[in-house]
Amino acid sequence: MSKIIETVEKIAEPIIEELNLELVEMEYVKEGKNWFLRLYIDKESGIDIEECAMVSERLSEKLDALDPDPIPHNYFLEVSSPGAERPLKKKEDFERSVGKHVNVKLYEPIDGEKTYEGKLLSFDGEELTIEYAVKTRKKQLTISLNKVAKARLAVTF
Repeated sequence: MSKIIETVEKIAEPIIEELNLELVEMEYVKEGKNWFLRLYIDKESGIDIEECAMVSERLSEKLDALDPDPIPHNYFLEVSSPGAERPLKKKEDFERSVGKHVNVKLYEPIDGEKTYEGKLLSFDGEELTIEYAVKTRKKQLTISLNKVAKARLAVTF
């Protein structure tokens, strides 16, 4: 984790917790000529624009007051919802997502595939079981959490 992310996380966590929200993900990236500090926040019932604005204002005040400035150049601060395809990073994220449609990318292929999409049937803290379709047949696969490179909720139509 970069030093900037570590510093910002220490400042942002108390603000986010005070508002009974959860920090889902944070990134500090360069896109074109501009730098972006992005925080994705959420809560069980979903968040609204006012909550995003509140976190942004409070965090911005705290960051501006720091000396020395942890971010030495101009950047854009964005605070938003993680969206419908929220990333699953923590064990709690997987636990809350049992019964939902997920997309899982693996570090190494299992049965020749590195990506599986389907219903998360169970998660025991170490392994997740997904039900996915191959043509018209449903199959199940149990995957060790340490083999998961990325996971997110997936929208189905």
